[in-house]
Amino acid sequence: MDAVQLMLALASGCIIGIVLGTVGGGGSILAVPLLVYFVGVRSPHQAIGTAAVAVAVNAFVGLVGHARAGAIKWPCAAVFALSGVIGATIGAEAGKAFDGQRLLLLFGMLMIGVGVAMLRERRGAEVPNVRLTRASAAVLLPRLIPIGLGVGLAAGFFGIGGGFLIVPGLIAATRMPLRTAVGTSLVVVTALGLTTATSYAVSGLIDWALVASLIAGGVAGAAAAIALGRKLGARKNLLERLFATIVILAGGYIVARGLS
Repeated sequence: MDAVQLMLALASGCIIGIVLGTVGGGGSILAVPLLVYFVGVRSPHQAIGTAAVAVAVNAFVGLVGHARAGAIKWPCAAVFALSGVIGATIGAEAGKAFDGQRLLLLFGMLMIGVGVAMLRERRGAEVPNVRLTRASAAVLLPRLIPIGLGVGLAAGFFGIGGGFLIVPGLIAATRMPLRTAVGTSLVVVTALGLTTATSYAVSGLIDWALVASLIAGGVAGAAAAIALGRKLGARKNLLERLFATIVILAGGYIVARGLS
């Protein structure tokens, strides 16, 4: 590991932090492509393990603020996270056993799908006061558990936080407002990131120096995003569409590289 790679990882973390701070999610999907194609990590599996640690730490930092604001539905988060951890455990083991280059190809396809989904408008009536209780369990649990399991499988397999999957998943299962879904998703992202990171750490597939650089860059990027967000707050929809387009283009590049 040389100083140039550490600086590139720092810059990558900054990019991810800015995206998370201005768009509100999805930045973690850029971590693996940045580590492989920008920082120069040769092993896709090591890139996935390294990204998972940084994603978990950044999600936990964001979680604290949302918890203080009361924007988390803890019972829903607990059920979704537990189901997701089971899925992520299975997904991480499957991902490590999968050919690295084919894994990148599938990752690129996932990026294209996610980008297209982000361009679609969210619809449906919100239920701000949704709660997981004995009375509502019969309706909510059959939705939360399978969606959480599916998201966990994807998060573990690809080594991503999965916030861009968790947020719409929570909304589909409970119809909670977007702001609450974003806060609640950070509980799940933290749990899934730790699960995936632990699996890869046991296999020695994490570069801890790069992890430190990604986290440091993420903190700097998040701070920059605060000032940037104030200036571009009225254009959040435009930023989301721009980011979705970047994700689609990056996914297309990865697929093209994989097919060639």
